[in-house]
Amino acid sequence: MTADLSIIGLLIDASLPVQIVLLLLGVASLVSWSIIFTKRRLIRRTTDASDDFEAAFWSGGDLNTLYRSATRTKGGSIGMSSIFESGFREFNRSVQSGDGGTQKPIEDSRRAMRVAQMREVDRLEQGLATLATIG
Repeated sequence: MTADLSIIGLLIDASLPVQIVLLLLGVASLVSWSIIFTKRRLIRRTTDASDDFEAAFWSGGDLNTLYRSATRTKGGSIGMSSIFESGFREFNRSVQSGDGGTQKPIEDSRRAMRVAQMREVDRLEQGLATLATIG
């Protein structure tokens, strides 16, 4: 009596519940790798965009020019440029409205930048709970 100990033979001879569990594990593995590679690409793109923005910001150029270039970014700004864009837009809006003195524009900018930062963190963390659950 010879037993077929190949992987395919073992899968075919396994009971239905075992085959279903193995299929679910295979699907979960594919989903995990998909999330991992998507997350890696997103983090790399965000890091590159943030490095480019930081170099432009610290170069000492005009902030209005930097804001215009951030708003013209194809696909929307990401990373630090998104946070800067939100804060600068709110600062300009608050200064133009002229109500509240000198501290109100700064407080409004900080609030807008905190909200933009939370949005960026949420975007970067998207899918991690699924990955942790599968893990």
